[in-house]
Amino acid sequence: MLVIGPHISTAKGYAAAARDVINMGANTFQFFSRNPRGSSFRALETKEIIAFQELRRKNNFGAIQAHAPYTMNLASPDSRVYDFSCGVLKEDIMRMDALSIEYFVFHPGSHVGTGVDAGIKRVADALNNALSGGENITVLLETMSGAGTELGFRFEQLKRVIDLVRYKNKLGVCMDLCHVFSAGYDIKNDLNGVLEEFNNQIGIERLKTIHLNDSRFPLNSGKDRHTPVGKGEIGLSAIIDIIKHPRIRDLPFYLETPLDNNGHKREIEMIKKLSERR
Repeated sequence: MLVIGPHISTAKGYAAAARDVINMGANTFQFFSRNPRGSSFRALETKEIIAFQELRRKNNFGAIQAHAPYTMNLASPDSRVYDFSCGVLKEDIMRMDALSIEYFVFHPGSHVGTGVDAGIKRVADALNNALSGGENITVLLETMSGAGTELGFRFEQLKRVIDLVRYKNKLGVCMDLCHVFSAGYDIKNDLNGVLEEFNNQIGIERLKTIHLNDSRFPLNSGKDRHTPVGKGEIGLSAIIDIIKHPRIRDLPFYLETPLDNNGHKREIEMIKKLSERR
C-alpha cells in the first residue's frame, strides 16, 4: 500500500491536522516539530494527544515524520548557534518520541567556511549528545542540494556522520528528490544507479523516507527550489517510477510541494491513480 501524505501545519492542533490529512485521501503526514523560523512550540494537552493517537489508529496511518526547524545549524562554528541547535535537537527528539512519532528529520547544516571535516564532527557530536540509545524514534539526516557550505549533499558525507555516532542504529536518511537531483544524482535517467550508489555508500536499509517533490532547476544546479510533482525538471513520469521502484516503494512519501490543502488533495489523487495504472 502506498504511504503518502503532505507536509501540513499543526497550528490548529495535531488532531485537526490528522483530520485534514484524512480529508485529502492521505494516510500519513509530515509537520514541523516547532516554529520552523523560530524556537517556540505549543505544549499539547492530554485530550489532544489522545484524539490524535485515536485518529492515527482508526485510519491506519503509516509512519509520521517530524521535521526540525530551519533555525538549527548543527555544523555551525558559532557557539551560540551550535548550543541552541543542540538543545533543540535533544529536546525535540524527546518530545517527538513521547508522541510515538516514527521519524525526526533534520538538515545536517552548513559549516560556514570551517570545512567539511569540522562540520561533520559538529553534527556527529550533537547527535551523540542527543541520543541515549533507548529511543523508539529514528533520527534521519536529509539529503541536501549543495548550496553554499551545506553538508549532506554527497552520500559519503552522510555516511561519515553516521560512522561517528555511538547509537548509529537510531539513524537513517530521508532522501529529498529535489535536493538529490540538484546535487547531481540523476534520479530521472539513472535511478537504479543512484540507489546502488546509496547502497554502496550508506546501505539501502538506512533509507527510511522520501521527500516527494519536483525541482525547478536542472540536474546538478545546486539550488533548492521545490515545485509540485510533475511541474519541474524531474518530471511526472520519473517521479512515478521512483514511487513504484521495488527498492523504495514501501517507504513513506511526504509531499514537500508549494501547494495548499486542496492542491495537495488533487496531487495525492493524481499520484495514486498513476501509481496504480503503471
